[in-house]
Amino acid sequence: MKRRLMAATATAALLAAVTACGSGGQTESGADGFEGQTLTLWAMDGSTPEQWEKDVRAAFEKKTGAKLKLEVQQWNGIQQKITTALSESDPPDVIEVGNTQTPAYAKTGGLADLGDLRKSIGADWTESVNKSAVYGGKQYAAPWYTVNRTVIYNKRIWAEAGLKETPETRAEFFDALEAIEKKTDAEPLYLPGQNWYFFDGLLIGKDAGLVKKQGGKWVSNLSAPEVGEAMKLYAKYASFSDAPKDKDEATPQQAEVFAKGKTGAFIGLGWEAGTAVEANPGIEKDIGYFTIPGESAGKPEGVFLGGSNLAVAAGSEKQELAREFLKIALSDKFEGALAEEGGVIPNKASLQKKVEGNPAAEAAAPAVAGGGLTPLIPQWAAVENPPNPVKRYMTAVLKGTPHAEAAESVEEEIDKRLSQEQ
Repeated sequence: MKRRLMAATATAALLAAVTACGSGGQTESGADGFEGQTLTLWAMDGSTPEQWEKDVRAAFEKKTGAKLKLEVQQWNGIQQKITTALSESDPPDVIEVGNTQTPAYAKTGGLADLGDLRKSIGADWTESVNKSAVYGGKQYAAPWYTVNRTVIYNKRIWAEAGLKETPETRAEFFDALEAIEKKTDAEPLYLPGQNWYFFDGLLIGKDAGLVKKQGGKWVSNLSAPEVGEAMKLYAKYASFSDAPKDKDEATPQQAEVFAKGKTGAFIGLGWEAGTAVEANPGIEKDIGYFTIPGESAGKPEGVFLGGSNLAVAAGSEKQELAREFLKIALSDKFEGALAEEGGVIPNKASLQKKVEGNPAAEAAAPAVAGGGLTPLIPQWAAVENPPNPVKRYMTAVLKGTPHAEAAESVEEEIDKRLSQEQ
């Protein structure tokens, strides 16, 4: 999944100074005997903020005596590039991998077992964030950062509707959307019919699995009643929207629709507010954020946790040096710095205070503990390849097809994709 750091938003406050906090002792000692070596790190475009990179590099080189070679990668085509690199004799040593992609790389045997690292520094990694780094009961990566969707709303339109506070429950959210519908000329919510990752969050909230084991293999669970309940909830949200039922949030870019100033809210990632401001700088003063509310106050809606893990290539000849880098990069000091500078959610709940002052990240953080992912099986990536059959199901339901019938119409395709060899 393509992601940008929430720091890209013009509305998010960036704290450029990196503070010296948390576990810093491991980066203070002298060189550890790796002089003359170079560690190669593949990180994605936008994932390593300038000051964070500078400080991590300095700490790593002081601690180890080795050099760090950062090679920035693009998301487009990265899965095949990493797959190829992991099969070669001289792979990059440390690789940033998308959290949903991690199981596929682990299954190939291309990633090193980092169980020792989990024991030494990962005892308090947030469980929901760490799940994607585990495959077959083994720790094949380390959680680095996560991002998730919030409600991005137009404060001017909400004020016109007489709304003075943001909702704390789902029912209050629906009441607010009804008020906007009745009291203003604005579209209450922009929600296209195929905003698949918001739907996945509703599935997570309903504890509705998209796949199940049958006869020793994974098959579709789309026809399950609880999936239908999540889709019914999605349809209620969509009833407040004039967005097309057969398009996703990128067609057109929902932030650009919001930028026109005629939409009460949309559900998106923090960086999308930046896109809105780029399209219409005047809207910046009207943008606000709040956590997607769940059924009861204090319990946010389920959300899909996008994000990245850091992994060590099994074929790297610098296993010990790679672990030294991870101990530094994932320390409280530098996880906190990444959250401050990048506006992302760190891998420990105890570090979430580092996003204070960044309104997008502050709204995202409360939902992380109850968040989740798509099915953590290597076969799932094929299901999401376009055209995504789950999106087809969503459109069919929104156009009036009953849940069971809509699910049945795509389950054969889902099962076919799930049966593909990885």
